[in-house]
Amino acid sequence: MTIYVGADHNGFDFKRQLMQYLQDGGYTVVDGGNARLDPNDDFPEFAGRVVSLLKGDADPDSRGILICGSGQGMCMAANRFPGMRASLCWSVEEAHAARNDDDSNILCLPSRYLTLAQIEPIVMAWLHTSFAGAARFKRRIQKLDELV
Repeated sequence: MTIYVGADHNGFDFKRQLMQYLQDGGYTVVDGGNARLDPNDDFPEFAGRVVSLLKGDADPDSRGILICGSGQGMCMAANRFPGMRASLCWSVEEAHAARNDDDSNILCLPSRYLTLAQIEPIVMAWLHTSFAGAARFKRRIQKLDELV
């Protein structure tokens, strides 16, 4: 599993710290930008880059993590792409439900409202929760794909 991580200026420091945390945990991590802190950058660029990297990965278990100030902008941007199921999570319970019920493949995090210490267990819950695969969950995901 490869984890693609992207952030705008609001999530830049969190991104660097989170990437190190994931690498220390043995994960393969790819930086989807920004490569430097730029207070004038725009989140859609990095959401699009992470989605492109994720879509180009042959491993169906690979995932993306996007960070901006509220997490909302990244989530909206990522969900514009077919097959992407981005979830804004602010708790371990939300992260678990996003994976278990909705097979989330992109985790969006708000840097303004959570600390790195709060983000780490959310990320781990999201990474370690499998999709339950219940018929009703599969049906709902199929309906999402048909909206496009």
